[in-house]
Amino acid sequence: MAKKKNELSLFVKVIISILVIVLIFMIFFFYTSYKRIYQPNVILKESETAYLYIPTGSTLEDVVNILYKKNYIVNRNSFERLAEKKNYRNRIHPGRYKLTNQMNNNKLLDILRSGKQEPVKVVFNNIRTKEQLAGKISRQIEADSISIIRLLNDPVFVQKYGLTTKTITCIFVPNTYEFWWNTSAEKFIERMHKEYVTFWNENRLSKAKTLNLTKEDVITIASIVDEETFRKDEMDDIAGVYINRLRKRIPLQADPTIKYAIGDFTVKRILKTHLETESPYNTYKYYGLPPGPISVPSIEAIDAVLNFKEHDYLYFCAKADFSGYHSFAKTLEQHNINARLYQRALNKEKIYR
Repeated sequence: MAKKKNELSLFVKVIISILVIVLIFMIFFFYTSYKRIYQPNVILKESETAYLYIPTGSTLEDVVNILYKKNYIVNRNSFERLAEKKNYRNRIHPGRYKLTNQMNNNKLLDILRSGKQEPVKVVFNNIRTKEQLAGKISRQIEADSISIIRLLNDPVFVQKYGLTTKTITCIFVPNTYEFWWNTSAEKFIERMHKEYVTFWNENRLSKAKTLNLTKEDVITIASIVDEETFRKDEMDDIAGVYINRLRKRIPLQADPTIKYAIGDFTVKRILKTHLETESPYNTYKYYGLPPGPISVPSIEAIDAVLNFKEHDYLYFCAKADFSGYHSFAKTLEQHNINARLYQRALNKEKIYR
């Protein structure tokens, strides 16, 4: 009897020991699972938020590598294991995602799996060339500058917008726009064209029609005005000079078009040799407007052309005080006097080019 009691007692002890071990194992399992799912894994040392950029075509391994190399997550394995369990491998969405400090794996994966991106604010201004434009845009969205340039220089592509490779930059109206970071070059240009159509509302179209100018004509003149002055309060005066010259069939003789023709906007003094440059953008040699804008003009310059100031001036020259303002003249005689004053000022400052 005693032997049976001892055997039973031993059996119970074994069972209890096994149950304790199983319980400990279950506690450990649930604890590690809890940690993997709910314990903070996003630890941002320098700020409370950060942005994760997931390129188009990324794999789970790519996303994990980005997170870990950027020091956005502390425990790589816990994130990867939960990602596999939640089938994130097959639900990867490219884009820009906001991370917050102390975020756990579960919350992070819910955001990434949902594809709920944070938009980027795309800003561009003071742009002179397609290359500058493409470079600036490519630093703000996923599309690279080469893909943007390729489309802007593709006659077939730009033709669907009723434009040429010379006038396609007309659709870019400097402003701040919201985009998804993973926007392609084609989608970016398509959106810019929609914004361009919106910008040219009935009021602006009516004013352009009154001037007997197309939208592209107005933007081309505005691009010259923008290069002539940074003083917004005299843009309409300068626009008025160019409108007067067009109406009187006088060559524009706009120095910024010469700078564009020679490919050097740093030139401060236009010389006779520059005026001999063979280019359709040389408005000293050729009457009328150049083939397209010489820059991406500001909204202020565009509206200055549409609302140009009515006057009789045909000439203007930078003031000798280098204030950025200009002296206007009705006659060539007066203009030459103004020009000599400015040339003396340039000589005094030893500015010869």
